[in-house]
Amino acid sequence: MKTCSLDDFMAEMQPWLDTEHLRNAHLNEHGHFVLQFQDGMQKVYNIDDCNLEHVREILKDLAARGISTTS
Repeated sequence: MKTCSLDDFMAEMQPWLDTEHLRNAHLNEHGHFVLQFQDGMQKVYNIDDCNLEHVREILKDLAARGISTTS
């Protein structure tokens, strides 16, 4: 798991923002942001400088891009 700021998370996530790379994005039972990739890999993030509403907005944006999301 990686702990980072929202800005760092968004910068790191930028190259993967399509369905070619991402299979699913969701919050796990601990409130961590989980990215699941098409190749089976998974990355877990603890975003430490924002609230749950900010994270839900990210999930909405990913869903609008056609990426499967759950929260």
